[in-house]
Amino acid sequence: MEDDKVSLTDSQKKARRGRSVAIALALVAFVVIIYVVTIVKMGPSILDRPM
Repeated sequence: MEDDKVSLTDSQKKARRGRSVAIALALVAFVVIIYVVTIVKMGPSILDRPM
């Protein structure tokens, strides 16, 4: 039962890390785009409203 684990080679670990970083950067870019589009749609008057 303990032999069911998969051992990754160093190149596979590096590739996995690269994919993880790429996914993280894509997610951050998506959030920034949504934020900017939201602010642009609300217009500059969003900063003039009382808090």
